Amino acid sequence: MLLSERLAENVRACFTGIWIQSHEHDEALLEMARLCHTEDWRLLSWDIDRGLQGTELAEDGDTSLPDPLAAIHSLSSQADPDRPTLLVLKNFHRFIDSPEIIQALTQQINLGKQARTFIVVLSSLVQIPTELEKLFVCLEHDLPDRDQLLEIARSIATETGELPEGPELERVLDAASGLTRYEAEGAFSLSLVRHSRIEASVVLELKSQTLLKSGMLSLHQGSESFDGLGGLEALKAFCRCALRPRPQDATVVRPRGVLLLGVPGTGKSAFAKALGKETGRPTLTLDVGALMGSLLGQTEERTRRALQIVDAMQPAILFIDEVEKGLSGSASSGQSDSGVSTRMLGTLLSWLNDHTSDVFVVCTANDISKLPPEFVRAERFDALFFLDLPGDDQKQAIWRLYRDLFGLTSDQRLPDDRHWTGSEIRACCRLAALLDVPLIKAAENVVPVAVTAAESVARLRRWASKRCLSAEQPGVFSNDERSGSRSRGNLSHDPHRN
Repeated sequence: MLLSERLAENVRACFTGIWIQSHEHDEALLEMARLCHTEDWRLLSWDIDRGLQGTELAEDGDTSLPDPLAAIHSLSSQADPDRPTLLVLKNFHRFIDSPEIIQALTQQINLGKQARTFIVVLSSLVQIPTELEKLFVCLEHDLPDRDQLLEIARSIATETGELPEGPELERVLDAASGLTRYEAEGAFSLSLVRHSRIEASVVLELKSQTLLKSGMLSLHQGSESFDGLGGLEALKAFCRCALRPRPQDATVVRPRGVLLLGVPGTGKSAFAKALGKETGRPTLTLDVGALMGSLLGQTEERTRRALQIVDAMQPAILFIDEVEKGLSGSASSGQSDSGVSTRMLGTLLSWLNDHTSDVFVVCTANDISKLPPEFVRAERFDALFFLDLPGDDQKQAIWRLYRDLFGLTSDQRLPDDRHWTGSEIRACCRLAALLDVPLIKAAENVVPVAVTAAESVARLRRWASKRCLSAEQPGVFSNDERSGSRSRGNLSHDPHRN
């Protein structure tokens, strides 16, 4: 429903205090002006710079009125008993904490039911003092949808060949989702200047700058793909199937996401980053720590705002790395931070369970015991995968991958990688290239995490056994089977091994 339609309903219902949250004040004011013209209502607006404005100001109206209190008082003199009069106060959250302003708003909103006058606060934030909470209804000015973005693109790309068609146009619209009208116009114009046509890469570049300003989300635009990840075949197949293209049908069941549990260095974060590239979706990284604020209510507000941004940028991949570190304090939140962590967790859990946007969530964790039980229950995620230490076949693929990446010859003998992860194999290849030494020599500088944290790794593998899906092969992960295969495995069959 459009902002003008919701506003019209509330005016007819005689809600005389209306708070509109919008990041595009001019667009919102234009919508209200069209509504008032259609309905023959009076519309006035006020801001600190230009004072009181309107096409039908009373003759004795003072248009300067830099004082916000005087602007509220002026509404009574501008009232028309035959039709509603709307006074739009732009960015009024900057003045609303004053006791005089609160009292004036209270009186004017109560008088408005008889005088048919309406106070409309237009602000990018919803900051309503406690005294006024019951007097205001809140409306949200939505960001442009795909049809509106397409209309903006067509108004800018007026020459033949400037606007792509087919799947490429869909990628442009996907990339522009979540941008304001002003930002979309700028992104499309920049793309025309740079490439003489609208391209999704330029729009994503501007979107990453927009997310950077929020400080809570970042846009990953790396070149990683599944081809650069050895192993994890079952996990790759599951996500490919879950994120396969579907008809544009509201009744289609949307995928929720996966929770990846595993030993550090087994490729959890690398997989999440490669998934976006593989499926053609932007990968948004959420920093849970950045959601925490020092002021009362700030953490909850930041969490809601971050999730709203994520919803607006669908279709997307939402990546939350090492989620247990951000949520581990929720159990003792009542004693340590007045319940802030618990409320943040509750907001996140509700969104994971109820969101209808086309956002696929990938959470990674190294220690499942630090996560609250409700986080891993059914319907939060589509599946829980365990990423174990790679087997012999997976290690061979990883060695080949990183030898090629770092320009190493394939005839070198490989070190004993019995307890190595993919990250440690990469580290060995990188050190061999950096120090210009054979792999056997470079391996002397690598101490695997399965050795330095053997107890933690063993405990994690025991917990995952029969509880998680295996990332390597279809079915449930079994610690007994992997242990048996490793004990039976003979490394001597590889002539390049030491």
